[in-house]
Amino acid sequence: MPADPSASPAVPRPMVIVAVLALAGIVVSLMQTLVIPLVPQLPALLSADPADATWAITVTLLAGAVATPVMGRLGDMYGKRRMLLVSLAMLVVGSTVAALSSSLPPMIVGRALQGLAAGVIPLGISIMRDELPRERLGSAIALMSASLGVGGALGLPLAALLAEQTDWHVLFWVSAGLGAAVAVLVGVLIPAADARTGGRFDLVGAIGLSAALVCLLLGVSKGADWGWASGTTIGLFVAAAVLLVAWGGWELRHGQPLVDLRTTARRQVLLTNLASMVFGFAMFAQSLVLPQLLQAPAATGYGLGRSMLVAGLVLAPSGLVMMAVAPLSSRITASRGPKVTLMLGALVVAIGYGAGIGLMSAVWQLVVVAAVIGAGVGLAYGAMPALIMGAVPASETAAANGLNTLMRSIGTSVASAVAGVILAQLTMTLGPATVPTQNAFRIVLAIAAVAAVAALGVAAFLPGRRVPAAARPAERPAVSDAVR
Repeated sequence: MPADPSASPAVPRPMVIVAVLALAGIVVSLMQTLVIPLVPQLPALLSADPADATWAITVTLLAGAVATPVMGRLGDMYGKRRMLLVSLAMLVVGSTVAALSSSLPPMIVGRALQGLAAGVIPLGISIMRDELPRERLGSAIALMSASLGVGGALGLPLAALLAEQTDWHVLFWVSAGLGAAVAVLVGVLIPAADARTGGRFDLVGAIGLSAALVCLLLGVSKGADWGWASGTTIGLFVAAAVLLVAWGGWELRHGQPLVDLRTTARRQVLLTNLASMVFGFAMFAQSLVLPQLLQAPAATGYGLGRSMLVAGLVLAPSGLVMMAVAPLSSRITASRGPKVTLMLGALVVAIGYGAGIGLMSAVWQLVVVAAVIGAGVGLAYGAMPALIMGAVPASETAAANGLNTLMRSIGTSVASAVAGVILAQLTMTLGPATVPTQNAFRIVLAIAAVAAVAALGVAAFLPGRRVPAAARPAERPAVSDAVR
């Protein structure tokens, strides 16, 4: 039967949209862990001082912190799909530059460009809100949000395998290839006709927030190297505080701000962002502790003496569990509300870390610990975008989700700094090397468990299941029903 020429163009099926966007999120988050197996070798590979070589890690964190809120706002204004493609292009270019590098400066440039792709996940969540039917939205945003952890967990064994079996440049060529493939899928399969607010971009606000975030995260990430009481570290923290205050004053006066602070101050948005930051702290501790426990020499009395590849394989199931619990997170949110889902996720994470304090003497025990923590992360990560979208208009979805993702990143940065201090202070001598003691790892796990309980406590003060009518986006009432 001939097709009706008056029929509208075919729209990709919801599952196709979800699969492509989730894959984009996994590829971008995979990039974060891709370089971890190379960290001990970077000074030799790049002919750089060890302290300088750490910039290959730090610059990605800084670039991602800047890009997340900025790309979210640009997506709301000029098209989320367009900004998603720009982010993926940055990933491809950055990966290519890093793949071609043999010294530190081009590697830093490449890693910075890779970090600028961090806005993919909030942009993907926002596209889902625009394009998916109500009954699909809950599970889709849970999966998209969980992709941040999935890519990180799956990326470590892949990176370790490639680093052990091939030239290290292959890691970045693989990243470039995956980014290009996903960009093609997005260009072909994701609808372009998304909602746009237009208007003028708040350049002053973007510069102010970027400067404040760079000062804050630079102080957090490099404070241990420079000294927490050093003039440089304290100066950065003071500068961050002053810049944030000035930036907040500008945003409140600006007609089209980068971040609508009045919306951000709503109870549901504010508490969700606070819980996200604390939860980000808790979530990241396993990535710091479990690989070191697995790779520590058996002579320590607690180490399991395994390779980086085995360490990555132990963490990989946690990523698969995150993906598996995404539909469960959606069902709990639909029946009991995202507040309950977030609280349950925080509780499960706390239980996982509590169990980890005692279960660290065998590989299978660490697999169980990682899987339990992964289940909690998957539940909580699925609830956070639902809470945010239930309290902001559709025109601010990408910017609001970008800010929420940023809060998680700040939490993980602080976790890295705190854990680094503890593991550096509580050490034992083993031959020519100095390694953390078992109690040091237990303290980090205990702090992570307390952080998860703190996130649960913050979530308890969130509004109940019903979203206030004033907070619902009038243009898409069905979405509010889906995320209540």
